[in-house]
Amino acid sequence: MLGLSVALLLTGCGSEAGSKNVQGSGNAEGDPANLGEQLNYTITGIEPGAGTTELARNTLEEYENLKGWELIESSTAGMLSSLDKAINNEEPIIVTGWTPHWMFVNYDLKYLEDPKGTFGGIENINTIVRKGFEEDMPDAYKIVDRFYWEPKDMEEVMFAAQDISFEEAAKNWVEKNQDKVAEWTEGTEKVDGKEIELVSTPWDTERASGNVMKTILEQQGYKVTLTPVDPVIMFQAIASGEGDVSVAPWLPATHASFYEQYKDDIIDLGENLIGAKIGMVVPKYMDIDSIEDIPPIE
Repeated sequence: MLGLSVALLLTGCGSEAGSKNVQGSGNAEGDPANLGEQLNYTITGIEPGAGTTELARNTLEEYENLKGWELIESSTAGMLSSLDKAINNEEPIIVTGWTPHWMFVNYDLKYLEDPKGTFGGIENINTIVRKGFEEDMPDAYKIVDRFYWEPKDMEEVMFAAQDISFEEAAKNWVEKNQDKVAEWTEGTEKVDGKEIELVSTPWDTERASGNVMKTILEQQGYKVTLTPVDPVIMFQAIASGEGDVSVAPWLPATHASFYEQYKDDIIDLGENLIGAKIGMVVPKYMDIDSIEDIPPIE
């Protein structure tokens, strides 16, 4: 869940004048002691099946000051809507989030220190394929094996996709970065309609990488089906051979439990992106620097 990274985003600010609205009455740069009451000790999460959600649950269990806090499982779209509304109304909110993501372009955020390391360190996004894929489609295998881009590349596609479809944003990125694409396709031959099942997850980071890979393979003559599923289904599909390729696994922390379960039945081609990060995040104007600074329930 996770530049591409996963995080709890803690954001909020208070009005300079007092307010009768509990959520809007805090001072973002002042004492965070009242923060728990302002948030009703809740965190706005994303989909229940996300690796991000699993890590967030574990974080609530491991930190003594977070015992009793509740993770409200929602959706990515719901989380982003709540985040935007809270910031626009200058109200505090804690959400689960990740980088690379356009929210870090739109809002001025910082990561909270994670002394217990419950979110792991720097995350990578890996490419995995089914067993036998190299023998069946050697040229496609070479392309997906070579695929590597930077967090800024992914963010460029995601940011563009706020105004256009991910498919169009991916095609524009591929057209703009033909030199890079040529390195991935060098020495491979075009085909005539061979089918590839590309399995992904339903989050913006993977919508970006999935559609870029789909575009590249289609330019080489493949007929590509891109299917977004929950992470555990993604691993199951590659392990069973129902899917051919995925460029979506977040490792070593976010999808660790799924990877351990299926690692003997898949081929891991290594990182296609390095620099995703997992953690809790706050706006830079917030006077809070660590997860341990979040107030406990009294």
